[in-house]
Amino acid sequence: MTALFGDIIGQERAVEILQKAVVAAHARDGSQSMVQSWLFTGPPGSGRSHVALAFAAALLCDTGGCGSCHSCHLAKRGSHPDLEVIRTEGLSLKIDEVREIIARASWEPSSSRFRVVVIEDAERLTESAANALLKAIEEPGVRTIWLLCSPTIEDVLPTIRSRCRQIALVTPSTAAVAALLIREEHAPTEIAEFAARASQGHIGRARFLVKEPKSRARRDEVITFALELSDVAGAMAGAARLMEIAGLEAASEASERDEIEREELATALGAGGSGKGAPSGSSKALKDLEKEQKSRVTRATRDSIDRALLDIATAYRDVLSVQMGASGGRELINEHLRGEIEKRAASSDSEGVMKRWEEIMATRRTLKFNVALLLALEALFLKVRF
Repeated sequence: MTALFGDIIGQERAVEILQKAVVAAHARDGSQSMVQSWLFTGPPGSGRSHVALAFAAALLCDTGGCGSCHSCHLAKRGSHPDLEVIRTEGLSLKIDEVREIIARASWEPSSSRFRVVVIEDAERLTESAANALLKAIEEPGVRTIWLLCSPTIEDVLPTIRSRCRQIALVTPSTAAVAALLIREEHAPTEIAEFAARASQGHIGRARFLVKEPKSRARRDEVITFALELSDVAGAMAGAARLMEIAGLEAASEASERDEIEREELATALGAGGSGKGAPSGSSKALKDLEKEQKSRVTRATRDSIDRALLDIATAYRDVLSVQMGASGGRELINEHLRGEIEKRAASSDSEGVMKRWEEIMATRRTLKFNVALLLALEALFLKVRF
């Protein structure tokens, strides 16, 4: 296996296809194994971006992905001159950003045979941005490779996906994720196994749970609340508390980075970056940064709420497992909360629990749109009371 693909877990079939493509690309034999546009799909945490970046690095490496040369090191850091990595931390990827990407993609490679563009959040393309990208994919430069990442093929325009070779990734097994956490994060076995189960194969989420004890405590708080929810006042208070938790996690993720960005911009603009003597346009630059940071926090808040709803869904799934006798000798996803789960299983019916699970999934879909978060959560918790 090419060195760059060595730390990808649970994606053997995808890696096999990509390695053949790398060989064909470097052999220049005209093989159908290599095409210029690829679409990587898979559930959250399956490693879409990680796999795409490993593929990009292998294409840029003179030896097909040795993992140790200067080109591979630059690609892994995202600083290779022939690699463009586009990720949006806002709610959408707009046409102006895509036009800029297309312009850069047309440049000739500076040190490699290819110029590779990775778009990590293709599902966030606006309609106009997607149409602009389509034109570039239809007529790519001779040495331009497009790698798009999206949760499902349905999240991408049919006209775009029809012009891409699709690589479907799967959710890594719990055992594989736990082994990764023990090996790379030096996590105790018990915590690694818990994080692997709780994250449902989402490697990034599993790493976060291992590193952040407070996040594990907040997760338990949300699940316990959902299992005990019974009245209107509790639903209102629970929605407000979930918003508070989401805000805390989003702020925690963003605070250090925001401060670094502000300091870097102030340095670039001159001490202070505003006021008398500041360079022309500094005020606009500061406002643009503030807007970008606010958008990033908004997305992080929505992502945190989505994770919390998924956590509640795992508890409902555990309740159903107990009610149907499917848990048997197997561990529940939330094994450490077995007492609360068995109590709820004994006092509710499986049909009602299933309906509550469906309400959670419906609200997750709703939150992808520009809705009032608090109102959406209040409406959900009113529906899922026991």
